[in-house]
Amino acid sequence: MVRVGISVEGLTEERFIKILIDPYLSSKGIYVTPVSIDGSVSIDRIRHELKNLIHSFDYVSTFYDFYGFRRKDDGETKLTLEAKINESVKVDLRKKVIPYIQMYEFEGLLFSSPDAMASVLQGESLIDWANLILKEHSNNPEKINDSIETAPSKRLDKATNYRKTTHGPNIAKEIGLVRIREMCSGFNEWLSKLEEL
Repeated sequence: MVRVGISVEGLTEERFIKILIDPYLSSKGIYVTPVSIDGSVSIDRIRHELKNLIHSFDYVSTFYDFYGFRRKDDGETKLTLEAKINESVKVDLRKKVIPYIQMYEFEGLLFSSPDAMASVLQGESLIDWANLILKEHSNNPEKINDSIETAPSKRLDKATNYRKTTHGPNIAKEIGLVRIREMCSGFNEWLSKLEEL
Protein backbone atom coordinates (compact mmCIF):
# COMPACT_ATOMS: atom_id res chain seq x y z
CA MET A 1 0.00 0.00 0.00
CA VAL A 2 1.27 3.45 -0.99
CA ARG A 3 -0.24 6.66 0.38
CA VAL A 4 -0.01 9.82 -1.73
CA GLY A 5 -1.11 13.29 -0.66
CA ILE A 6 -2.00 15.51 -3.60
CA SER A 7 -2.00 19.24 -2.97
CA VAL A 8 -4.67 20.76 -5.23
CA GLU A 9 -5.78 24.25 -6.08
CA GLY A 10 -9.41 24.03 -4.98
CA LEU A 11 -12.65 22.09 -4.62
CA THR A 12 -12.97 21.26 -8.32
CA GLU A 13 -9.59 19.55 -8.44
CA GLU A 14 -10.29 17.88 -5.09
CA ARG A 15 -13.52 16.37 -6.43
CA PHE A 16 -11.78 15.33 -9.65
CA ILE A 17 -9.13 13.43 -7.68
CA LYS A 18 -11.77 11.76 -5.48
CA ILE A 19 -14.12 10.84 -8.33
CA LEU A 20 -11.64 9.73 -11.00
CA ILE A 21 -8.05 9.37 -9.82
CA ASP A 22 -8.55 7.74 -6.42
CA PRO A 23 -10.77 4.85 -7.57
CA TYR A 24 -8.38 4.11 -10.43
CA LEU A 25 -5.17 4.21 -8.40
CA SER A 26 -6.63 2.47 -5.34
CA SER A 27 -7.24 -0.58 -7.54
CA LYS A 28 -3.43 -0.64 -7.90
CA GLY A 29 -2.77 -0.29 -4.16
CA ILE A 30 -2.05 3.45 -4.40
CA TYR A 31 -4.31 5.56 -2.18
CA VAL A 32 -4.49 9.27 -2.90
CA THR A 33 -5.82 12.02 -0.68
CA PRO A 34 -6.44 15.44 -2.21
CA VAL A 35 -5.75 18.42 0.05
CA SER A 36 -6.97 21.82 -1.16
CA ILE A 37 -5.03 25.03 -0.64
CA ASP A 38 -8.14 27.02 -1.67
CA GLY A 39 -6.65 28.97 -4.56
CA SER A 40 -3.95 31.62 -4.76
CA VAL A 41 -1.20 29.17 -5.72
CA SER A 42 2.36 30.41 -5.27
CA ILE A 43 5.73 28.84 -4.49
CA ASP A 44 5.60 30.29 -0.96
CA ARG A 45 2.21 28.70 -0.27
CA ILE A 46 3.29 25.42 -1.85
CA ARG A 47 6.45 25.34 0.26
CA HIS A 48 4.33 25.72 3.40
CA GLU A 49 1.76 23.15 2.22
CA LEU A 50 4.33 20.50 1.28
CA LYS A 51 6.14 21.00 4.57
CA ASN A 52 2.88 20.12 6.32
CA LEU A 53 2.06 17.14 4.08
CA ILE A 54 5.38 15.47 3.39
CA HIS A 55 5.65 13.58 6.69
CA SER A 56 2.04 12.36 6.57
CA PHE A 57 2.30 10.47 3.27
CA ASP A 58 4.70 8.13 1.49
CA TYR A 59 4.73 10.59 -1.44
CA VAL A 60 3.35 14.04 -2.13
CA SER A 61 2.23 15.37 -5.50
CA THR A 62 0.62 18.55 -6.77
CA PHE A 63 -2.18 19.33 -9.20
CA TYR A 64 -2.26 23.06 -9.90
CA ASP A 65 -3.26 25.05 -12.97
CA PHE A 66 -0.50 26.90 -14.80
CA TYR A 67 -3.07 29.62 -15.47
CA GLY A 68 -3.87 30.09 -11.78
CA PHE A 69 -0.26 30.22 -10.58
CA ARG A 70 0.44 33.56 -8.87
CA ARG A 71 3.63 35.58 -9.14
CA LYS A 72 5.15 33.69 -12.06
CA ASP A 73 8.37 35.11 -13.46
CA ASP A 74 8.37 36.27 -17.09
CA GLY A 75 9.10 33.29 -19.29
CA GLU A 76 8.14 30.82 -16.56
CA THR A 77 7.17 27.40 -17.93
CA LYS A 78 5.51 24.27 -16.61
CA LEU A 79 8.95 22.67 -16.24
CA THR A 80 10.51 25.60 -14.38
CA LEU A 81 7.54 25.78 -11.99
CA GLU A 82 7.69 22.04 -11.35
CA ALA A 83 11.42 22.35 -10.66
CA LYS A 84 10.75 25.19 -8.20
CA ILE A 85 8.13 23.06 -6.44
CA ASN A 86 10.64 20.23 -6.09
CA GLU A 87 13.33 22.63 -4.86
CA SER A 88 10.94 24.05 -2.26
CA VAL A 89 11.45 21.01 -0.02
CA LYS A 90 14.58 19.82 1.74
CA VAL A 91 17.03 17.96 -0.48
CA ASP A 92 16.68 14.66 1.37
CA LEU A 93 12.87 14.72 0.93
CA ARG A 94 12.74 15.61 -2.78
CA LYS A 95 12.50 11.96 -3.82
CA LYS A 96 9.06 11.95 -2.15
CA VAL A 97 7.75 14.84 -4.29
CA ILE A 98 6.05 14.46 -7.68
CA PRO A 99 5.30 18.02 -8.84
CA TYR A 100 2.65 18.55 -11.51
CA ILE A 101 1.31 21.67 -13.18
CA GLN A 102 -1.71 21.22 -15.47
CA MET A 103 -1.51 23.13 -18.75
CA TYR A 104 -3.24 25.51 -18.86
CA GLU A 105 -5.97 24.72 -16.40
CA PHE A 106 -8.16 21.84 -15.27
CA GLU A 107 -10.93 22.78 -17.70
CA GLY A 108 -8.63 22.05 -20.63
CA LEU A 109 -8.98 18.35 -19.79
CA LEU A 110 -12.72 18.63 -20.39
CA PHE A 111 -12.12 19.33 -24.09
CA SER A 112 -10.85 15.74 -24.40
CA SER A 113 -14.38 14.75 -25.39
CA PRO A 114 -16.77 17.32 -26.83
CA ASP A 115 -19.46 14.62 -26.79
CA ALA A 116 -19.13 14.08 -23.03
CA MET A 117 -19.08 17.83 -22.45
CA ALA A 118 -22.28 18.27 -24.48
CA SER A 119 -23.93 15.35 -22.69
CA VAL A 120 -23.29 16.66 -19.16
CA LEU A 121 -24.02 20.30 -20.04
CA GLN A 122 -27.06 19.26 -22.11
CA GLY A 123 -26.19 21.18 -25.24
CA GLU A 124 -25.70 19.34 -28.54
CA SER A 125 -24.34 22.49 -30.21
CA LEU A 126 -21.35 22.29 -27.84
CA ILE A 127 -19.95 19.36 -29.82
CA ASP A 128 -19.18 21.50 -32.89
CA TRP A 129 -18.12 24.45 -30.71
CA ALA A 130 -15.61 22.37 -28.71
CA ASN A 131 -14.34 20.53 -31.80
CA LEU A 132 -13.61 23.87 -33.48
CA ILE A 133 -11.62 25.03 -30.44
CA LEU A 134 -9.69 21.75 -30.45
CA LYS A 135 -8.95 22.09 -34.16
CA GLU A 136 -7.57 25.60 -33.56
CA HIS A 137 -5.18 24.10 -30.97
CA SER A 138 -3.84 21.08 -32.89
CA ASN A 139 -6.43 18.79 -31.23
CA ASN A 140 -4.54 19.17 -27.96
CA PRO A 141 -6.68 20.22 -24.97
CA GLU A 142 -3.53 21.17 -23.05
CA LYS A 143 -2.76 23.92 -25.59
CA ILE A 144 -6.05 25.81 -25.20
CA ASN A 145 -5.11 29.20 -23.74
CA ASP A 146 -4.82 32.18 -26.05
CA SER A 147 -5.40 34.78 -23.34
CA ILE A 148 -6.99 35.32 -19.95
CA GLU A 149 -10.33 35.90 -21.68
CA THR A 150 -10.15 32.70 -23.74
CA ALA A 151 -8.78 30.21 -21.23
CA PRO A 152 -10.81 26.97 -21.19
CA SER A 153 -12.88 27.92 -18.12
CA LYS A 154 -13.67 31.37 -19.57
CA ARG A 155 -14.80 29.79 -22.83
CA LEU A 156 -17.06 27.38 -20.93
CA ASP A 157 -18.47 30.21 -18.79
CA LYS A 158 -19.36 32.26 -21.88
CA ALA A 159 -20.84 29.45 -23.97
CA THR A 160 -22.59 27.28 -21.37
CA ASN A 161 -24.19 27.08 -17.94
CA TYR A 162 -20.91 25.61 -16.64
CA ARG A 163 -20.55 25.37 -12.86
CA LYS A 164 -16.94 24.59 -12.08
CA THR A 165 -17.20 22.44 -8.96
CA THR A 166 -20.19 20.42 -10.15
CA HIS A 167 -19.86 20.14 -13.91
CA GLY A 168 -16.06 19.92 -14.12
CA PRO A 169 -15.58 16.63 -12.25
CA ASN A 170 -18.81 15.21 -13.71
CA ILE A 171 -17.68 15.92 -17.29
CA ALA A 172 -14.28 14.38 -16.52
CA LYS A 173 -15.99 11.26 -15.15
CA GLU A 174 -18.15 11.02 -18.27
CA ILE A 175 -15.02 11.30 -20.45
CA GLY A 176 -13.05 8.76 -18.42
CA LEU A 177 -9.34 8.51 -17.73
CA VAL A 178 -8.55 6.50 -20.86
CA ARG A 179 -9.69 9.29 -23.19
CA ILE A 180 -8.19 12.09 -21.09
CA ARG A 181 -4.85 10.29 -21.11
CA GLU A 182 -5.01 9.78 -24.88
CA MET A 183 -5.66 13.48 -25.50
CA CYS A 184 -3.52 15.09 -22.77
CA SER A 185 0.10 13.95 -22.76
CA GLY A 186 1.16 16.07 -19.77
CA PHE A 187 -1.63 14.66 -17.64
CA ASN A 188 -0.82 11.15 -18.85
CA GLU A 189 2.85 11.52 -17.88
CA TRP A 190 1.87 12.61 -14.37
CA LEU A 191 -0.59 9.77 -13.87
CA SER A 192 2.02 7.32 -15.20
CA LYS A 193 4.46 8.51 -12.52
CA LEU A 194 1.83 7.90 -9.84
CA GLU A 195 1.11 4.43 -11.24
CA GLU A 196 4.79 3.52 -10.88
CA LEU A 197 4.88 4.17 -7.11
